[in-house]
Amino acid sequence: MKIYQATIEDLEGISHLFNGYRMFYQQTSDLEGAKTYIKNRLENKDSIIFVVKDKQEYLGFTQLYPTFSSISMKRAWVLNDLYVDTETRNQGIGNMLLHKAKDFAIETGAKSISLETAPDNYAAQRLYEKNGYKRDSQFYHYDLDLAE
Repeated sequence: MKIYQATIEDLEGISHLFNGYRMFYQQTSDLEGAKTYIKNRLENKDSIIFVVKDKQEYLGFTQLYPTFSSISMKRAWVLNDLYVDTETRNQGIGNMLLHKAKDFAIETGAKSISLETAPDNYAAQRLYEKNGYKRDSQFYHYDLDLAE
């Protein structure tokens, strides 16, 4: 297994994982939409995607988006997506992705990495907490849905 920062050559493999990730969160399968979305992120350099691959098989990915902390006046990263193919879970791939994201954040001088997960995604919560992530108890998180 190897982990590395994805390039446009990884588009097909990542798109399948990204589509699986979206379906995990009860979205309708849309492989073409997933491919377009990932292609745009890679071409526009809007995000950083790390992928775990074994031979020609894509096993998992994580996607980080840049942001900044006004309080600390430093860069921060939002770990928006982390997904491991259902058939290759419990093999340490999620840990590999989290460690790679952390190393990358440190290399870029970031203050922090933040993430969200569903309240009932207990496996992800255990993984994050095992890797030092703490549930926020100081701030409330709000969203304004502009599609409504």
